[in-house]
Amino acid sequence: MTKADLVDEVAALGDLTRRDADVIVETIFNGMIDALRADDKIEIRGFGSFRSRQRKSRTGRNPKTGQRVEVPAKRVPYFKPSKELRDQVNAATAARDASASTES
Repeated sequence: MTKADLVDEVAALGDLTRRDADVIVETIFNGMIDALRADDKIEIRGFGSFRSRQRKSRTGRNPKTGQRVEVPAKRVPYFKPSKELRDQVNAATAARDASASTES
């Protein structure tokens, strides 16, 4: 699903114009980005939580030349799915695998 697909879904569900749905989706994403920049945790019950994690600096390698490169420390966003989301995804995968095995 792309951002455009999400905007279309919001527009259809809320009986909104595409422009209004785009503003809603942009506002939600910008709020999430601002919260992560401020090192806040975002928790959406039944979906999961977002937070930023600190990565240490390390020595990497340039894949093209094999030369050593220093990778600086940085913060990266991290998503942890809720138990409900994991269960739903696994149930969908198990159902798809079961139907595929009965067709063979």
